[in-house]
Amino acid sequence: MPGSYAAGRAAGIVTGFGLGGFVDGIVAHQILGWHHMLSGWVTIETEQGMRTNMIGDGIFHLLCLTVVVIGLFLVRSNGQASNGTQFIGALLAGWGLFNLLEGIVDHQILGVHHVRPGPNELLFDLGFLTVGAILLIAGLALSRPTPTRPAVAGASGR
Repeated sequence: MPGSYAAGRAAGIVTGFGLGGFVDGIVAHQILGWHHMLSGWVTIETEQGMRTNMIGDGIFHLLCLTVVVIGLFLVRSNGQASNGTQFIGALLAGWGLFNLLEGIVDHQILGVHHVRPGPNELLFDLGFLTVGAILLIAGLALSRPTPTRPAVAGASGR
């Protein structure tokens, strides 16, 4: 028996949160090399500093994997949002939530790292937050329940 709509939406948000972390880590850390998880605290200019940052990235990816697995378990246990569009919306909302939480806590409050350190650092950080807000708002809009259609006359089997 499938779970409630709210449980399915929450499962999608949790899964999207973990996937958002993966996208951030793969694109910003590995492909673009803009920063590493601890690069605001530990320089990457030394071999030990780079190793520390790589371990930080690895732990970050392991945590993202854990969140995705939890989200998929919730999807399996509770069902998903009513349809594919709603589930994609929940995933996007989770990704946006990741961006906002990571951007506010890691970039602004703790200074663990910035999206792209150096010139225009704040603009990159604000852009990251803006993308997060857009993903969250769009995702929540897409994942809203849709009004049920009225029953078709004669469809009740009487």
